[in-house]
Amino acid sequence: MILYHGSNTEIKEINLAMCRPYKDFGQGFYLTVMKEQAEKMAIRVARIYGGAPVLNVYNIDDDFMGTDSLNIKDFGTETSEEWARFVRNNRSKTYTDFANVECNLDNKYDIVIGPIADDDMALLFRQYENGVISFENMLTGMIYKKTTNQYSFHTQRAISLLRKVGV
Repeated sequence: MILYHGSNTEIKEINLAMCRPYKDFGQGFYLTVMKEQAEKMAIRVARIYGGAPVLNVYNIDDDFMGTDSLNIKDFGTETSEEWARFVRNNRSKTYTDFANVECNLDNKYDIVIGPIADDDMALLFRQYENGVISFENMLTGMIYKKTTNQYSFHTQRAISLLRKVGV
């Protein structure tokens, strides 16, 4: 399977310590199967941080999900209540229950797969956190959102499955 990472630089070696924390599925290296989505991210990142858009291309064996030594969390392609709690917990700078299965702040999952919480969804999360809307209203607001996908890699064991095949 081919995965894409949009950036403003060529990634010569994946360094998990350089990845930003408090992302949808925790601190990790994020990719997608959707080339157009990664190209848009590369343009966005280059616009924010400077440089030129770069599309880093990786290959991973199609059967990686069956790797016994990995703990993989797969939310599928649709948003759900479980997914929403997971993303909310990982994005929160005040969440402290790291052992909870509904977060990956401790990298308990080597790989997490699921929809991306876009800017509209981030607004819903903020409204919920600020007490403006209920959790149920937040979920209702997410149901009709068109989602894209992301594969996040959180451990060296998971990163070792990726083979760079192009830029």
